Amino acid sequence: MLVKDVYLDCFRFEESTLAHYIYHLLAEKKITLGDNISKLDLKQADHQKAAEIIQQNVLGIYKSGIYSLKMNRTVFVFIYACSQEEAIRFYTQTFRKRPLNCREYPLEFQLARGNGVISFRDMKKEFKSFPAIAGYFMKRSGGQKNQEIGAIGPKSRMKEWNYKK
Repeated sequence: MLVKDVYLDCFRFEESTLAHYIYHLLAEKKITLGDNISKLDLKQADHQKAAEIIQQNVLGIYKSGIYSLKMNRTVFVFIYACSQEEAIRFYTQTFRKRPLNCREYPLEFQLARGNGVISFRDMKKEFKSFPAIAGYFMKRSGGQKNQEIGAIGPKSRMKEWNYKK
């Protein structure tokens, strides 16, 4: 595995600290993107400089998750946000009431959309700003199959989606 692969994974999985350390080591010419990962030695870093660029977030990596907020007994809204508190605040501002509960879901969670399958992580790439509403889900009771209401995409158009089990 190359340094380049790990560096790209840092962006994909929002690993800000490691990405900034690699960035620092690249800038100091201690490693190259083509080096084997075994050459990556964080002890070579100037930890003070690394801390400064992490604090400044020069790479613009903002970790966010997906949260399910219960609107009523059967309807849930999924919101991308940096924290549970931010998701609740965004929900409260948007819907003018507090959610019944708020649960974080893994970004790797997959759902069917149209004829395909997409993870929350991949769907997140469709949004340009956060927090954002990813979609809604309606839970049916009485043994009926759960049914989607629809997902609002980045262009505010409705998309069909179901949970992938």
